[in-house]
Amino acid sequence: MRPRQFDLIAFDWDGTLFDSTALIVRCIQAAVRDVGGREPSAEQASWVIGMGLMQALAHAAPDVPPEHYPRLGERYRHHYLAHQHDITLFDGVLPLLGDLRARHHWLAVATGKSRRGLDEALQAVELQGLFDGSRTADETAGKPHPQMLHELMREFGVAPERTLMIGDTTHDLQMAANAGCASVGVSYGAHDPAGFAEFRPRHVAHSVAELQRWLAEHA
Repeated sequence: MRPRQFDLIAFDWDGTLFDSTALIVRCIQAAVRDVGGREPSAEQASWVIGMGLMQALAHAAPDVPPEHYPRLGERYRHHYLAHQHDITLFDGVLPLLGDLRARHHWLAVATGKSRRGLDEALQAVELQGLFDGSRTADETAGKPHPQMLHELMREFGVAPERTLMIGDTTHDLQMAANAGCASVGVSYGAHDPAGFAEFRPRHVAHSVAELQRWLAEHA
């Protein structure tokens, strides 16, 4: 076996492991309509994926006054919860995670989801025990702030140069850069990978299978 290059590998959730981008876009659009705001385009709604919920909704609905944000968040959760069981992991994610565990990497999740939302997702897709740690936006800070990665690195005693962040948005890659960590982007999620270059990811994978091959060779 090749020597490990990274001890800790942190994954974004939505759009990286979980095939939820299209649903999140529809739920953001519906929530903004519900409170009387101007519906964002699909591109505008997908750009905010990965941020903390209220941070994301504020960006997606700039014409909605702040006093309506609690209602906006409630309507988003209403629409999302009604369909959360319609979405699943991307094909190949479970074998990928199994391979990394066999190489004794620590695996973590760093997500813009809430703690409640992540815990429910982990139960729904039967991933208990695969991840060694996790951080969510509501218990730390929204991306691209590096707090999630800083806390995970402290938890496992891992240096930034031994930590890899994998995500589908510029928010993920910028968070990694802000934390001094390496990153890998995936092109099949929420953001156009053309925007990834400025954050200098080690690789951009165009499928889960390609990501698995790259990690086997380089992680």
